[in-house]
Amino acid sequence: MSRPIRVLVVDDSALMRRIITNILDQDAEIEVIGFARNGEDALHKIERLKPDVVTMDVEMPVLDGLAAVKRIMSTRPVPVIMLSSLTLEGADTTIRALEAGAVDFVTKPTVGSGVEELAPVLTEKVKTVATASVSREVEPSIPPKRHKSAFSKQGPISLVIIGTSTGGPSALQQVLPKLPGNLPVPVIVIQHMPVGFTGPLAQRLHNSSELSVKEAEAGDRLKPQWAYVAPAGKQLLVTRSRDHLSILLKEQVDYKTLFKPSVDVAMMSAAEVCGSSTLGVIMTGMGSDGTHGLSLIKEKQGLVIGQDKQSCVVYGMPRSAYEAGVVDSVVPLDKIADEISRIVQK
Repeated sequence: MSRPIRVLVVDDSALMRRIITNILDQDAEIEVIGFARNGEDALHKIERLKPDVVTMDVEMPVLDGLAAVKRIMSTRPVPVIMLSSLTLEGADTTIRALEAGAVDFVTKPTVGSGVEELAPVLTEKVKTVATASVSREVEPSIPPKRHKSAFSKQGPISLVIIGTSTGGPSALQQVLPKLPGNLPVPVIVIQHMPVGFTGPLAQRLHNSSELSVKEAEAGDRLKPQWAYVAPAGKQLLVTRSRDHLSILLKEQVDYKTLFKPSVDVAMMSAAEVCGSSTLGVIMTGMGSDGTHGLSLIKEKQGLVIGQDKQSCVVYGMPRSAYEAGVVDSVVPLDKIADEISRIVQK
């Protein structure tokens, strides 16, 4: 952007407003243009100041962060980054805010600790989401673009593996709940998240889906009609015993990656174990995690679905895979579940 990214900081704590401002003011590409003490105050200031990004506390008086996000997205959509406490209640509310349209979140530091770790993460997220797509206008869906040659040679699918990051919790709510409860194969979901948040995400998806959804545990036997969300802080790998697939969780793997869980790590293991019967799906997110894993799926003659640019909050991970030439079908978000079902049940 030619001018600094304009940020509105929303928090009922004066100390936290000062901490967030001091962090963001260190970067010349970011300008804090105002503060709000609660969600109601934020709504007025968003209308008046027109920020590029809003940082939003979850727990506030008058109007909390979740209610504020819902109102923002229905009136004047703007990229919102939630600041979440590391409590079960805070994590659940954050997941609900992401489903309502917030594009990302960071964990809130405690007084006296966590600020140094927060600074680079928050700054990077502000820069990333400043150009995120948060429009609530629904555009007509473009039919999936498919490479017929790949589909004509495809045999049965035995595993679906989905990778996503920024914008993922909301996107997953538009995919998993639309999959039929009798889906004949298991589904694995890799969502970039800090420790403490993948459990509530899995529970939210379970509550809204016909499939049974759980946070994956070591040794889980992969079953049809089930979806498994990779736990944060671990690397998930797919292994095969004599007659079934199961989940292996590791602290470290040989593959170099910044992410735990990593889409690449999970997809590479799935490709090695399931080969041509693997269906990889790459959705909204920053960066390129997943491209190497999808490339291996393609080498093994598996299939790949990529979310289209128009429906992504951040068109990073799907773009990387598409530009690497490993995507068989480019699909708008609202058609991904139908495409998965069509391929699996073909």
